[in-house]
Amino acid sequence: MITFQDIQIKFGNFHAIKNLNLHIQEGEFFTFLGPSGCGKTTILRSLVGFITPTSGQVMLNDRDITHVPIENRGIGMVFQSYALFPTMNVYENIAFGMRVKKASKAELDREVRDIAHKVDLREDQLFKKVSELSGGQQQRVAIARALVLKPSILALDEPLSNLDAKLRVQLRNELKNLQKKFGITTIYVTHDQEEALTLSDRIAVFNHGIVEQVGTPQEVYNQSKTEFVCNFIGDINKLDPRMISNSRLKEVIDPGKVAYIRNEKVSLAPLPGTDAIPLKGTIVDQEFYGLYSKYVIEIQGGGLLKTIEKESGLAQHKAGDVIQIYIQASDILQYKEQGKRVESTGNKKQAGIRQSDHMDFIRAACLVHYRFTDLP
Repeated sequence: MITFQDIQIKFGNFHAIKNLNLHIQEGEFFTFLGPSGCGKTTILRSLVGFITPTSGQVMLNDRDITHVPIENRGIGMVFQSYALFPTMNVYENIAFGMRVKKASKAELDREVRDIAHKVDLREDQLFKKVSELSGGQQQRVAIARALVLKPSILALDEPLSNLDAKLRVQLRNELKNLQKKFGITTIYVTHDQEEALTLSDRIAVFNHGIVEQVGTPQEVYNQSKTEFVCNFIGDINKLDPRMISNSRLKEVIDPGKVAYIRNEKVSLAPLPGTDAIPLKGTIVDQEFYGLYSKYVIEIQGGGLLKTIEKESGLAQHKAGDVIQIYIQASDILQYKEQGKRVESTGNKKQAGIRQSDHMDFIRAACLVHYRFTDLP
């Protein structure tokens, strides 16, 4: 559905996007993930039309939209701050684009009420000021305003970043449910790895203007292609070279390459029926999180490993305990110096509110029949 072909974006001497080639399928919940300044929002804005690429093409259903005006692209956008108009009530906010489109009064009323119902906004909430709504309700208003014109794509630029942790979890579940209900292709920008893993059908991990990896959440997490992705996604252990050379690990991985293992892949219990390698160590720290505990273990022979264990209500391990841990070679990720995954060879095993938001909304999210330069 959406294809970025050889996209480069420069701002003066700064190379924001470097030769991006990426395809997004119809109906996908696709996430652009990466740290601040990596280029994820820049490429989203090139799709919507706020930024024109220096070179390359943006294709939508085999149609080149690189230079198509924003209002003719059929893309709805929800901004980080939502960009709701504080002087308008909920109904007026949702209806804004329909009014600009010069829809009839009957059509406007029908469409606004229909979309409000679909995003679970009650009748009595339609005539409240947006300042009287909760963060979750404001998000639904912003989504309704973007969807009321029936766009083919919904773009969301870090819409949960300004909310508290508990509300973010609640709203990301609502977002996914809404996306499934409407079946609309959704492009989501975030720096939050947990959001990306729980929401996405596929993820593109950005770093310094390039895409390090594209894959499902499981692929990106369990089979990280580069050392950057490995470290950016989730919590992970870097294996001390002494730990490898002083154990059976040296028989199954290359001691000369950097190696990592996810915390949860380090087991405190034997793994029957596997080729798990035992390592002896001493617990030096323990943190209790309720559902699980996190342990830091000093391994005999050198190095530290972190692991997590689900709390069962039985006696906990404690600092000072000497224990045995177990690692499977297939769970270890190894990388060459340049940060690329090491391929398996021989018997070596591995698996490896911003003010601009309001103006951008007026320019793009709902407007269909006029150019920005026509605004008074």
